[in-house]
Parts: sequence; structure tokens; C-alpha cells
Amino acid sequence: MVLVDAPPEVEALLERRRALGQDRFDEVWEGVYHMTPGPSGRHAYLDAQLAIVLAPLAEAAGLVGTTAFTLGLHEKDYRVPDGGYHRSIPEGTWVPTAAVVVEIVSPGDETFDKFPFYAAHDVDEIIVADPDARTIRIFGRGVTGYAETGASRVLGVDSGTITSSVNWPT
Repeated sequence: MVLVDAPPEVEALLERRRALGQDRFDEVWEGVYHMTPGPSGRHAYLDAQLAIVLAPLAEAAGLVGTTAFTLGLHEKDYRVPDGGYHRSIPEGTWVPTAAVVVEIVSPGDETFDKFPFYAAHDVDEIIVADPDARTIRIFGRGVTGYAETGASRVLGVDSGTITSSVNWPT
């Protein structure tokens, strides 16, 4: 939904969401506010499972893992991936890039629509986990965007190894 000249009720709703911390996963795409619900229990569980599996790989690669973070340069254009792996501990609210972002597919989400933004912010790889299909897909950045590679060059692991290592939610 795009509202032009949003009425005061919408501004009050956004302020209430901010006050309650319900806006943690909301995003702004080139000035357009995307109101995103928090993760379901299955989503959060898979997020934790991926962190367990990927942490030693990231450490071996010299990377630092984070949970959801704000990827972007300012409040008018940012995304909030489910997790990330960085070359150093991110400072501040606005994180300009990441070596790897992790996205967990949810019904009706915009995971794949975020790829051009990630490319514009020099993210090397994207790991996409689909809890319903029980799959891990890995995309590497090339000259014209991302292509599915089947393996992470950054983390030194293939998608099959991650898939078989995850304790998938039922």
C-alpha cells in the first residue's frame, strides 16, 4: 500500500509501532515505507539454526556475524536482512555493506526483490533459506547482479552442506 499525504492516523500508527519496538523489521525502499511483521516462531527458529551452522564458517573466514541489521546509508532507503556476516563489527545504525546477507523466505515477503539493493551496496553473497521447501540457495554477485552459485565462496561451503546441517523446523 502506498499512501500519498498519509493522514495523521497513519503517522500515529507508525509512531506507536516505533514506541513498542514493532518496527524493527520495517524497511524503506527509496522513500516508500514497507511495514513488515516480526518473524514467526518457525522463521525465528530457522534463523537461530542458521546462525549455529554458519558461525564457525564465518569465524574461519574472519567474518563477524550479526542478527537482523539495517543495511543502507540513511533513513530514506534501507533493508533489514535476517542476518549478516561482516568484515568487522558494524558501527552505528546504518551499515553500508556486508560480505554475506541471510534472508529467510516468509509467505508474501520481498526477499528476491531486495537483490538489486544488495548489489548496489556491494554485498558479495546472499544466502536464502526456505523453511517450507527446506532448501538453502546461495547467490553470488557478478557484473550484472546475482546468480545462483550453489556454494559460498566467502564462507567456503556449499548449499547442500548447509541444508543437511540445519535442524529444519517442522
